[in-house]
Amino acid sequence: MIVSGALAQHIVQIIQECPQLVSIYILYDNQSIHEEWAKTIPKVKGIYTQIEPICKALQIDQENCDRAMISISFNRIDPLFMYTQLLKEALLEIEDDDAKSIKALVEYCRLLSDASEKTLEQIEQEYRNHSPIWWYTGPYFIYSMLNCGLRQMDVDIILKMGFFIRR
Repeated sequence: MIVSGALAQHIVQIIQECPQLVSIYILYDNQSIHEEWAKTIPKVKGIYTQIEPICKALQIDQENCDRAMISISFNRIDPLFMYTQLLKEALLEIEDDDAKSIKALVEYCRLLSDASEKTLEQIEQEYRNHSPIWWYTGPYFIYSMLNCGLRQMDVDIILKMGFFIRR
């Protein structure tokens, strides 16, 4: 915030506690008169007699703030959350052919799942006839497989079921 004029001392005393306010820059004709009271307020970044130095100080403070926000945001984020976000973004960006994806899922299930051959054939032949929610809530392995993959962060399962998640 940039404040100027004789009321600055009174205004700054009132608004300095506002949490949204990070910095106060004061523009006065006589800098030395107001330096003493301004030193007692931590949010006052300086008293200036011209607007150009305020602009330079604002630019420097903005750059410092941007740098601080980047380090805070990366340092405070749980690695699992970052991994999940990156996986989600990658999963949503993949464009593939549903028929090939269904076939790949069925083959994967034949190798690693206890799903019946009849169920796998039904999914392969009829998947496009029903909505994903129909398959998810039906008496099939999709519900348990998808939930298990998401709960355990099993990337193989998540990627194999990516077409299902995206749809």
